[in-house]
Amino acid sequence: MFRRLITSRRFAPLFVSQFFSAFNDNYVRNMLVLLILFRLGDEHAGPLVTLAIALFMLPSIFLSALGGEWADAHDKAMIARRLKFAEIFVQMVAAAGFALASLPMLYGALVGLGIIAALFTPVKYGILPDHLAREELPAGNALIEGATFVAILGGIIFGGLAAGHDRSALGVTTQLMVIAALCYGASLFIPATSAGAPGLRPDRNIFRSTWRCVAELKLDPRIWTGAQAVSWFWLVGAVSLSLVPVLIKQRIGGGIAVETAVNAMFAIGIAVGSLLAAIIAHGRIWLTPTPIAALAMAGFLIDLGLATSGLTRTTASVSLFEFFESGAGLRIAIDVTGLAAAAGLFVVPAFAAVQAWAKEARRARVIAGVNIVSSLYMVGATLVTALLQSAFVGLSEPQLLILLGLLNLGASLYFWTKFTAKD
Repeated sequence: MFRRLITSRRFAPLFVSQFFSAFNDNYVRNMLVLLILFRLGDEHAGPLVTLAIALFMLPSIFLSALGGEWADAHDKAMIARRLKFAEIFVQMVAAAGFALASLPMLYGALVGLGIIAALFTPVKYGILPDHLAREELPAGNALIEGATFVAILGGIIFGGLAAGHDRSALGVTTQLMVIAALCYGASLFIPATSAGAPGLRPDRNIFRSTWRCVAELKLDPRIWTGAQAVSWFWLVGAVSLSLVPVLIKQRIGGGIAVETAVNAMFAIGIAVGSLLAAIIAHGRIWLTPTPIAALAMAGFLIDLGLATSGLTRTTASVSLFEFFESGAGLRIAIDVTGLAAAAGLFVVPAFAAVQAWAKEARRARVIAGVNIVSSLYMVGATLVTALLQSAFVGLSEPQLLILLGLLNLGASLYFWTKFTAKD
């Protein structure tokens, strides 16, 4: 099924466009994070890194409903093409921000990418059931999630290289514009779809449409629980990816190469877990793996916190080889990869179930509602994390990872009671 989907016109262009879109988002975000960590000093690095993630996700709260209404009311392929065209201009801002070493411009580009992502998410996930059969949804979602995090891996690597002191502004600008062009070019080949709700008129009041989108999501308890599961996945990922880079630099002494390698392991783990979820499902909508995976996430998070809690702040620098040679480095690498694989196994069954349960006329708005809830989870969690990191509370990154692991124990129990009854 994987081979059939990846070579078909009904899936491959969306797959490629999504790949380059995710690559682009993470290229810019990781470039910004590493510029903060390694060029601007780390006195306030933790909150600034967390703020970058929060700003990227904030537009999803207020614009996802509008994106869902547009997608349900029009040809989703046409919406995708327009959004990917607009992304080219956002890349220009990102390129200028790098050339000028301007944090405000880079943050502005990140917000622009967040706006496009908010509008595009209902399209990319809402279009899958238009072109795929029900039994193909787990495999299609696994490929999308796997490709997304392989693209994240690429974005992390090239964003890390861009943050290096020896990269020219022209070279980085060229890379950014080529990525945007490839993303738009792939979107031109996405097959057209019929409008799910051709008479729908999008609500210009984004606050009212956002409220209504979430309220309607709660009318179906199955979909609401699925939305909570997907949102929990993104919460864990957002908080983990805001804590681990700071921890690696301040307690391990890892440079850009170590940061890039650890983030790469996270991306590879997600891809492996996503594909494993599709293989286990074997064409079924089967939710039992989700609570089991949450339990595994808890274990890896707690061990990651314990593995680093005894380490003090350091100004020393370790190479990539020294990092993997040390016991602490190897343990961190195993925990990060295991956490990511468990997260991929956690989310794919839940998202496939939401897509299968949503009615065609409302499918994009259901996905938009899930995106809104996910964004609220992420923005709220990252802001709380930034507060807990601040001098007002003073919790360390290892303590926060242990706390997140304990919360995952509760999540595992909650989703076990909700999902196993539906299997």
